[in-house]
Amino acid sequence: MKTARAEFVRHGFAGARIARIVAESGSNPRMVYHYFGSKSELYVAVLEDALGDLRSKELLLDVEHLDPLEGLLQLFDFMDSHFEAHQDLVRLLVTENLLKGRYMRKSARIREMSFPVLEMIARFLTRGETEGRLAAGLDPLRLYVMMVALTQFHLSNVHTLSIIFARDLSAAEWRRARAADARRMLAAFLQSEAPGS
Repeated sequence: MKTARAEFVRHGFAGARIARIVAESGSNPRMVYHYFGSKSELYVAVLEDALGDLRSKELLLDVEHLDPLEGLLQLFDFMDSHFEAHQDLVRLLVTENLLKGRYMRKSARIREMSFPVLEMIARFLTRGETEGRLAAGLDPLRLYVMMVALTQFHLSNVHTLSIIFARDLSAAEWRRARAADARRMLAAFLQSEAPGS
């Protein structure tokens, strides 16, 4: 799986080769096809494994007892550090988006494992709104998508943005400042007035 993940990250789905995967992993094609059936099924398994790692770590976060704002910010901090440390996951997601989600659509497991984090966010939002600590009317899915955007966009576009603005967006100092900015933006949004008020 580790070798297959690296191959799909490096070459995308179309460019990935089972021959390279088996050569680098010391396996053989028969074993790959026995366990996965096809290249596309192996790719789906790689996506499930990569996202499963993120989801299982999200659920291990001990944040639900926290103030709703702090709990959401700690979830954001985790997401930010996870994507920073697992940029191969970001590249897999970019590849799958270019394919319009064709292979991810085949996995019920990916959808199932993604709902608990939305439920966690919904609980924070409900409690925060009830306690008057968070803005009213915030949608858990829209909030999650915003958090993902704030933690991934600079990674998936690092090369083009660095060229356009003649600045190294992979530099640690720039990344730290961006993370702090994104956290402040998220905190301000969560405490803002309710949408449409």
